Amino acid sequence: MFKRRPVSLLSLTLAITLLLSTFASVATAAESDGQAPQATAVSNMQSYVEAMQPGWNLGNSLDAVGADETAWGNPRITQALIKQIAAQGYKSIRIPVTWDKHIGAAPNYTVDAAYMNRVEEVVRWALDANLYVMLNVHHDSWLWVSSMEPKHDEVLARYNSLWTQIANRFKDQPNKLMFESINEPRFSEGGTTDEAKMNQMLQELNVSFHKIVRASGGNNATRPLVLPGLDTSPAQNKINELYNTITKLNDPNLIATVHYYGYWPFSVNIAGYTTFEKDTKNDIIQTFDNAYNTFVAKGIPVIVGEYGLLGFDKNTGVIEQGEKLKFFEFLTYYMKEKKLTGILWDNGQHFNRTTYKWSDPELFNVMKSSLKGRSSNAVSDLIHLKKGTSVQDAMVTLNLNGNQLSTLSANNKQLKQGTDYTLSGDTLTLKASLLTSLTTSGKYGENAVINAKFNKGADWNFKVVVYDTPKLSATEGTTQTFAIPTDFRGSQLATMEAVYTNGGNAGPQDWTPYKEFGNTFAPAYDANGIKLLPEFFNSVKDGEVTLKFHFWSGDVVTYKITKSGTRVTGTAS
Repeated sequence: MFKRRPVSLLSLTLAITLLLSTFASVATAAESDGQAPQATAVSNMQSYVEAMQPGWNLGNSLDAVGADETAWGNPRITQALIKQIAAQGYKSIRIPVTWDKHIGAAPNYTVDAAYMNRVEEVVRWALDANLYVMLNVHHDSWLWVSSMEPKHDEVLARYNSLWTQIANRFKDQPNKLMFESINEPRFSEGGTTDEAKMNQMLQELNVSFHKIVRASGGNNATRPLVLPGLDTSPAQNKINELYNTITKLNDPNLIATVHYYGYWPFSVNIAGYTTFEKDTKNDIIQTFDNAYNTFVAKGIPVIVGEYGLLGFDKNTGVIEQGEKLKFFEFLTYYMKEKKLTGILWDNGQHFNRTTYKWSDPELFNVMKSSLKGRSSNAVSDLIHLKKGTSVQDAMVTLNLNGNQLSTLSANNKQLKQGTDYTLSGDTLTLKASLLTSLTTSGKYGENAVINAKFNKGADWNFKVVVYDTPKLSATEGTTQTFAIPTDFRGSQLATMEAVYTNGGNAGPQDWTPYKEFGNTFAPAYDANGIKLLPEFFNSVKDGEVTLKFHFWSGDVVTYKITKSGTRVTGTAS
């Protein structure tokens, strides 16, 4: 229930009116979805937020900084795309919008009519697709709002004018449309370093946003409003500040929002955090427990407005597939357990906006299944067989997560328990005879996929990989362009260590020898090489550096480089 506080009679009357109005809109939405309306109003905004699960972000389109919505590489938004998102099972869509280049000069700061019309067109398409819609002010946060301290009056006037125009344009839209005050607010670009000052300015923005929308009339009197803390971070000190702001506003139609991109070392693959281990899992638990205890348990619903992995900024392959799936399986499951609604960040990497296909169907299936309960997986999705050695039985530990293994199959043929495999508790043993039959081609790399089905949840796929120790060759290059010729021989790179031969960790983040995947180094499998990126050399002193490349097969290959100015020489050990 919404937390009760002493209020004036007028405030109490307004609160009751807002509460009843919102419940009516949620019940109407539930009826339109074919659901029976609730008989009693048990936290109406919580019901609203739970009806939004799952959600999807229309990222890097209207929020793109550039000439138009295609500036960051995505095609122009179509109504067909919005309909496809709804057809995928999504119930809500977040539409990030960057307004900066479309705002006129002071004192009116008028939004370009064509742009406002375009935003309204996309919002209308989403509402017509029966989606809950979140509309916001996005990259404006760092483009100009961040300068609020040195340009207080100008920034506040521009922000207020913008929200006045948005509120007036959309005030008659149904309450399935919600407004988010600002995305990931921060003030560092404007030179502010005092967090107390940052919190003060953000509270001023959130309160002003609330006042403008509520005073604009129409459905905005009860429209759900979404408020972030600094950086939209789930850090406890920042959500405490947000909680204080929301309670002061004394409005039952407010929603808190946080963003979550995982435990940082795992999220970007640094410091040896290549697997979904206890620290990464515990970070999910602690983060969502904190959000629940701070907000949900006190009657304030929470939307995880963006979630994903930071390593995806470089490439979705920064995290190994099986480890990635285990992360998203638990994250999606636990988020729902804590009554939080998640909106997947998708900048075009996940759902193709032209073909309407998922780039990673396994990931989509895991996230979809995890909304209903746990899916099963295993300690690894890789079964390695070294070329030229006798094939042995492979024992794999399953993470059943309360489920039961139903069937195993390979090459569209169901495998026989006792003949092809055995199962004892959570230990799956794949017989040598089966593995031999699946690798008769002898080719390096993935030879077969063993599909595991369970009585509940998504499937799990084991990749049977034939490998040998990779071979790295000598080469020369520059700090801007350096690639080690590599015969991968079926192996997949997990991480890289870098240390100076005379002692000390080399490269950026020198508190660890393990470097950041995709930022300092990256495999180029098609080009038969491992790239050492400029970001790595920017922090490397002249001299000899010993590199250790760790592969998922378990092999570790040592390589030496010598840097002299901009010239780099590489030598195989």
